[in-house]
Amino acid sequence: MADETKGTVAEPETNAYEVIHEKSPVFYDLYERKAELKHQTHYCPGCGHGIAHKLIAEALEELGLQDKSIFVSPVGCSVFAYYYFDVGNVQVPHGRAPASATAIKRSCPDKIVISYQGDGDLAAIGTAEIVHAANRGEKISVFFVNNAIYGMTGGQMAPTTLVGEKSTTSPWGRRPGNEGFPLHMSELLATLEAPVYIERVALSDNKNIMKARRAVRKALEIQRDGSGFSFVEILSPCPTIWGKDPVQARRWIGERMIPTFPLNVFRDRKAEAVGNIVPPQRSVPDVLEIAAKDTAGNTEARPHTHRNNNFSIKVAGFGGQGVLLLGQLLTEMGLREGLEVSWLPSYGPEMRSGSAHCHVCLSKDRVGSPLISHPDALVAMNEISLRKFAPQVKPGGLILYNRDTVPEGFVTPKNVRVICIPASEMADKLGSMKTTNIVMMGALLEETECLSPGTAMGVIEDKVKKVALLETNRKALAAGRHFIDEHAHLEAVSQPDGYAE
Repeated sequence: MADETKGTVAEPETNAYEVIHEKSPVFYDLYERKAELKHQTHYCPGCGHGIAHKLIAEALEELGLQDKSIFVSPVGCSVFAYYYFDVGNVQVPHGRAPASATAIKRSCPDKIVISYQGDGDLAAIGTAEIVHAANRGEKISVFFVNNAIYGMTGGQMAPTTLVGEKSTTSPWGRRPGNEGFPLHMSELLATLEAPVYIERVALSDNKNIMKARRAVRKALEIQRDGSGFSFVEILSPCPTIWGKDPVQARRWIGERMIPTFPLNVFRDRKAEAVGNIVPPQRSVPDVLEIAAKDTAGNTEARPHTHRNNNFSIKVAGFGGQGVLLLGQLLTEMGLREGLEVSWLPSYGPEMRSGSAHCHVCLSKDRVGSPLISHPDALVAMNEISLRKFAPQVKPGGLILYNRDTVPEGFVTPKNVRVICIPASEMADKLGSMKTTNIVMMGALLEETECLSPGTAMGVIEDKVKKVALLETNRKALAAGRHFIDEHAHLEAVSQPDGYAE
């Protein structure tokens, strides 16, 4: 149709729509937790978690941080956050999010690490974790959803439950004389020196939600810029457990929660103001002061050929036999030879005579778990350990047993070689029963060639300061090696019928 005013033809009408608002791409397109509910979250109608999720997702999108973010969610109503956020996700036990977030951020300092927690999680079982993470000034962003109740588990009183409010565990209402006062986490953390930014916001109405949006964005910007610890407390509705409809729940935040937990910026300063200095980065050997030495005293140990990509050892015996120390020595030797290593001890409360064992992993690749179910080699310092752990040794593996013969009735596992070595007697003849574990180590190194004897002496020299004891340890290591060279094949236990290699 003609436009008489300008003498031009007006643009034809179209059915095109401009999208003003849509789900953030930080969320998955479909939520796969339940096949029949792929288009919705598990949160109750009116729950504040959905709003808090939306604010975080939008901030990550706007700041371009989606691909470098790691979301840490513990037990609570937000336990399924990994079904919703299309970012890195780590699920952790109840209350442990700040501790886990600390480890993640320190190992991946270029990532944006978010700890997302409820009040029953952060302010109860996780109190120590959040206080110490804040006190250290860990460069993480913590979003604390405070709805003043345990929502997921049925409405127990939380550390933030208001005075007078009834719950399943405070049926007469919260009484300060009996249950104490509500914890004010923002004020508590603000007494510490290290935090950079602490603010309390509320999801009570649109105006306050917009303030919450700015606070969430600022907390993430602070982490992006490497400034320090940021903490945003979010007063949030829980209509189902409160027994209110969503509108009433929002109104209740403004009428009851905000007077108890005033909205405020409790801390907003640059990290430099609290002396947030990044320590110099040093290598692990440098930090541990374990520059490698060979037997000639050179600073670099001679190269050692590691035949296996992964070699696992279980050392077991009584407390007092040097079981855990032997594991530590092997682990440090592996570290000096450039291997990935782990050491996992297990022991009872007794200082002497109690059961003790440890797991040692030596690997050319990263160690997936320090726990060893089926070791390549077992060093059994006593009969109890031999009988208990021998069945776990891998086929083709090795058992070194601290006696001259196996005990009566012992059945050697199929395809496992057993070498009996009277290490205690040998150590006694050398002048110190304390070197029994070193005799066993010498035998292990000679038989398996998993590590270099030269590295072993370097470690022993660094650990043993007394000259006389050092010489005894040197002789013990050599004695174990010599035994394998001279006697191992004669002393090897013959396999029973049906159990031959």
